[in-house]
Amino acid sequence: MSGRTSKPTVGALRETTDTSSVPAALTWLAWSLFAASLAVLAVRLRLGGPWELPGVLAVDGLTVLLWLVVTFFSGIVHSYSRRYMAGDAHETKFFGTVFAFTLAVMALVAADHLALFWLCWLAMGLLMAGLVGTAEGWPQARAAASVARRSFLASSALLGVALTALWWATGATTVSGIAANADALGGPAWLVAAGALVLAAMIQSALVPFHGWLLSSMTAPTPASALMHAGFVNAGGILLTRFAPVVTVETWLMLGIVVVGATSALAGKLLKTVRSDVKGELGCSTIGQMGFMIVQAGLGFFAAAVTHLVLHGFYKAYHFLSAGGEVERAAPTETESAGTTVVGAAVALVTGVAGGATFAVLTGKGTSLDSGLLLAGFVALTTLHAARSAARHATSSRPARYAVVPLVALPAIAVYALAYQAVSGLLAGLPLVSAPTELTALHALVAVAFLAAYLAIDTGVYERSERLYVALLNAGRPAPDTVVTATEEYDEY
Repeated sequence: MSGRTSKPTVGALRETTDTSSVPAALTWLAWSLFAASLAVLAVRLRLGGPWELPGVLAVDGLTVLLWLVVTFFSGIVHSYSRRYMAGDAHETKFFGTVFAFTLAVMALVAADHLALFWLCWLAMGLLMAGLVGTAEGWPQARAAASVARRSFLASSALLGVALTALWWATGATTVSGIAANADALGGPAWLVAAGALVLAAMIQSALVPFHGWLLSSMTAPTPASALMHAGFVNAGGILLTRFAPVVTVETWLMLGIVVVGATSALAGKLLKTVRSDVKGELGCSTIGQMGFMIVQAGLGFFAAAVTHLVLHGFYKAYHFLSAGGEVERAAPTETESAGTTVVGAAVALVTGVAGGATFAVLTGKGTSLDSGLLLAGFVALTTLHAARSAARHATSSRPARYAVVPLVALPAIAVYALAYQAVSGLLAGLPLVSAPTELTALHALVAVAFLAAYLAIDTGVYERSERLYVALLNAGRPAPDTVVTATEEYDEY
């Protein structure tokens, strides 16, 4: 067999040139969609809404907000991928799938007809599974795509059951029609629909115990991972917000959603401690953050859940696209003890309480005995964690770092509160954007249990249990077929 390489023909060169123009064209279209979304937002703020194609589409405040966020992330991912995927054999397919995914999400958040909503949900999942398995010749990528596809098909099947049950119970064929008839919901049909909706949201948002597909998806190209963690996993929160009139029918279901979210928030924090790879840690962080998002929905503050998913999207997209810079080969050095002094603990505690108070003052949530008090408490706890981390890992002197903690944390809480107010205003036309529930003894029990577990994790008490460590390793383990065991496979694919 001859070792000569044949000279490319003019036709082959033309085909290569034509193919390379596809990423540029789709990148331009993605940013054009972002510009169009900005224009739609400006018009809606001026004229109000919603705008409808009766029985098919409804463009409301949530639609416009998510169009803006999704198209921005899509433009960033398209632009980043121009260099990341350059020369890859799957470049054109990758760009086409990312753009199609963008369109599917835009259609989903505007869909009013139940069949259209379900088809967009299904398409969104199948396209994301395709992105996970972009490198078709890589066995681990094919296996990861298969794991993701099965999960997304299960989520779509559950959503189909929920929508069918809601149609049966109300006779409505639109999301808005179901919301208008929600007062009549109850009985077995509602129970089936509500349960299926929550399970579909849990799978799509990779909540425990359905987090396996997310931790098995590390074969996805980095920009696809950014799109997944910044946008796709947020679908669970969007689903619960769209069907808020359904899930708020019974207080016990809302409490169940809080428990599910709180469990995933704690599990994500725990799983992160046993992962040594950057993308794996980010994946576990996403599980935890999606848990916090679902908690906010369960407390009845759907605008807070939407605010969380938007801000988390920006945070996680940045970290995934800069993940390469986090990998550093360095010799071990002596570091200061991970423990926190009494002064540091006091500063963090005061900062956390002040953060919760700041949120309550700026939003009015947490000033009465309802679930808003728990919402402010979660914000305070998050601030406390951030303050402790800053005090523990900062390289400056202790007095300086303790002084900086409130100066950084409190403005961050203020920004979050103002963003929440802005999102609440934009979603004002939606039913039950804010539906706080009355506090019960069960709410108090869940809050105390969560706080105790959170502090046990934050102070490292859990590290004393070897059995727990092994359990976490097993719980955070990706599907075996998706794991790369030979480093040369990365070079090949």
